[in-house]
Amino acid sequence: MNQATLPATLRETSSRGELRKLRRSGRIPGVVYGKSELAPMAVAVEARALQDLLGSHAVLNLEIAGFGKRSVLLTEVQREAISGRVRHVDFHRINMNESIRSPVRLEASGKSAGEEEGGMLQMVLHELEVECLPSRLPESIVMDVSGLRMGDNFTAGELRLPDGVKTSIDPETVIATVLAPQKGVSEDEAEAADDAAEEGEKQAKSARLPD
Repeated sequence: MNQATLPATLRETSSRGELRKLRRSGRIPGVVYGKSELAPMAVAVEARALQDLLGSHAVLNLEIAGFGKRSVLLTEVQREAISGRVRHVDFHRINMNESIRSPVRLEASGKSAGEEEGGMLQMVLHELEVECLPSRLPESIVMDVSGLRMGDNFTAGELRLPDGVKTSIDPETVIATVLAPQKGVSEDEAEAADDAAEEGEKQAKSARLPD
């Protein structure tokens, strides 16, 4: 995995007005968290450089002026509700030789037989928490749904995880399902789909890094 580098500078703890000024200058405030004995570092990164990395690089080299490079995991991106522009980012320092836990995007590949019959593929989970070395963290996990027929489910146990990547989620957790056309869905079926989605979300909580 290529580890991209994101330049950063230290910043003082800022008031709301100062943070607005920072954003207007094309920079985004952020915080770098470390192990429990290390104090957080307030930083600023260039908005354009950050945008180029979002969605494809969770593990980065954060190069802080005057402090050198640090391997970090991008753990949170806060956006403005209306514009969607990034307002703030959080990073966690990591050891490239120690396993991390992180959510990874799930993607469906292919068109299911059930969809060919008029059904609709519903993603119950959109991300999966995995554990692996930082260098093995995948950008996404692809699942082949072409074999699903109407009413079939794709479960966590059917996922093909990359080498060195594991998950603790229940193998029976439903990740995707093929629903019959809306007119043919009974109230019981709709409730069952909602229950599956709710249960899946409970088991896919955001990753918590160890102290």
